Amino acid sequence: MLENNADTLIADLLARQTSARGESPAFSDTRRSTTYREVETRTRRLAGHLAASGLDRQDRILMFLDNAVEVVEAYLAAPIGGFVTVCANPQSSDPEIAYIVKDCSPRVILTDTNHLPQLLPILGQTPTISLVILAGAQIEAAMPDVPGVRFVSYDAWMEQEPAERELTPAAPDDWCWMLYTSGTTGKPKGVRLTQRGCLWVAASCWIPVTELGPADSMLCALPLFHSYALVLCVISTIASGANCIIRPKFSRAEVSDLLGDGVVTFFPGVPTMFHYLLKGAETPRLKAPNLRLCVSAGASMIPALNQEFETFAGVPLLDGYGITETSTMVTLNSPHTKRMPGSCGTPINGVELRIVDPATEEDSPEGGSGELWVRGPNVMLGYHNRPEADAQVLRDGWYRTGDLARRDSEGFVYITGRIKEMIIRGGENIYPAEIEAVLFECEGVADAAVVGVAHEALGEVPVAFIVASESGPLDSEQIIAACRERLSAYKVPSEIIQVSGIPRTGSGKIQRYKLSKPTPLSA
Repeated sequence: MLENNADTLIADLLARQTSARGESPAFSDTRRSTTYREVETRTRRLAGHLAASGLDRQDRILMFLDNAVEVVEAYLAAPIGGFVTVCANPQSSDPEIAYIVKDCSPRVILTDTNHLPQLLPILGQTPTISLVILAGAQIEAAMPDVPGVRFVSYDAWMEQEPAERELTPAAPDDWCWMLYTSGTTGKPKGVRLTQRGCLWVAASCWIPVTELGPADSMLCALPLFHSYALVLCVISTIASGANCIIRPKFSRAEVSDLLGDGVVTFFPGVPTMFHYLLKGAETPRLKAPNLRLCVSAGASMIPALNQEFETFAGVPLLDGYGITETSTMVTLNSPHTKRMPGSCGTPINGVELRIVDPATEEDSPEGGSGELWVRGPNVMLGYHNRPEADAQVLRDGWYRTGDLARRDSEGFVYITGRIKEMIIRGGENIYPAEIEAVLFECEGVADAAVVGVAHEALGEVPVAFIVASESGPLDSEQIIAACRERLSAYKVPSEIIQVSGIPRTGSGKIQRYKLSKPTPLSA
């Protein structure tokens, strides 16, 4: 069990697990498996090679590759060598990855031959980059020729001892990792995280609440470029001595097979994963003989989906709330205590919350809605090169999340939306999540999102974008009727628009700005 020691380092945890469980499985992907001893050896070797290549403290290493053991090893090597690991979305478009490279100014890029073509045009335009490490590349002679850039094979490095150079591990509060916000409203920002913040979440939340331990095999189909996977699937794995099975991405068929094989005991996901597992099932009960627990974070969980999946799987599905800026988790439900439908749980140990009226910046009354403010050891250092953004969201140790929430008399927290997503219709506040919860219960709805659309008389009105299920055509009138039964009149969508898909981030958050309807509605 990881103790919440303020001075604990990643290097300490690796050494401890190697001593206690050296030959036990640690991480595996579709290409290879590693033991705890191998993970410690390989991460120290990687850190040594990087230092020998001239990297200094807090120089950036950018990872641009799919979920793999190499991503885990580079994450862990950063604090061992005092560097900063940055992880980019491997599905990034050319302009998106060019933006990330320019923003983080990496010295080193870790990628593979599949993603290299996207990077080659950028290398010559980025003078900070001096080294590219290719995962899976075996033949040095096949490396590209780019002036000023050295190419090496990751696998070859792992077979060689690095040149002698003393490593200076990062201190608990040093900048170790940078992950980019999901970009639900525009350009992503780099979030600077520390060992203390991430290890605090592992010790205060993931390990004690989920009882994660050496007997567990966790299935990670989450994107490793998100803080959810970094803190739970990487850091909490080594802190608890568990085994983590990594897959490149979520596949309903593959996840169902792995669960059915009885290997997996713990499955973390986002709401859309549980939705697809449930809706695509061919049997009334999930076949998962050794599964004991599921957790959901990254986006709000519809209460009906939560209850339906628990019945289907026969295990608890714990909903929680977390964000990159707080090293993931802020609240989480417990499998052993009372849970309230629609709540993302209570604050994790050591974290303080405030519900604040955005207009007055005073605490809202009990049960009242307001902006969620968070304070604790898990709050980020700040954004990379964004002092103006830091000034807007960081104040006296408090992080202003931009999320709207309420807290009941028992301390349970309910996320009701985003300040920027709140729809104000004729002076009445409308939270899209409340409408979406109703839409998801309507027959024929596979996915849904609600956005505010400009209205000449009312200012804004809610419009629903809906993906039809395979069961048949969408009945808009029936959906509107269901909304009228469950919602106040001013919350009923003014229009139902059928679309082929809802744009979401890798963590399942709706990118509402991509659904904006440009033409104002008339009175």
